Amino acid sequence: MALSTITARVDAQDKISFDAFCSNVGLNTSSAINLFVKAVLRENRIPFEITQNADPFFSSANIAYVQKSVTELRNGKGTPHELIEVDDE
Repeated sequence: MALSTITARVDAQDKISFDAFCSNVGLNTSSAINLFVKAVLRENRIPFEITQNADPFFSSANIAYVQKSVTELRNGKGTPHELIEVDDE
């Protein structure tokens, strides 16, 4: 099997930490990256969930609460009031 080289740029401190982690679990960096590549090819996807630290306002629980509140308002359950503005300092 012919081998090929992959070059990637990473933060210097991340590389030091990654190398140390790999060493602690009995791998070298190349072996760890090869494990990742094999997992991607085997599963045909990134082998872990990729998420963004999203604004908690858009959490599923809050969206459900907002939708419930909108439904209640549309059904006449609610009290209209003037907008209260707050001066942020």
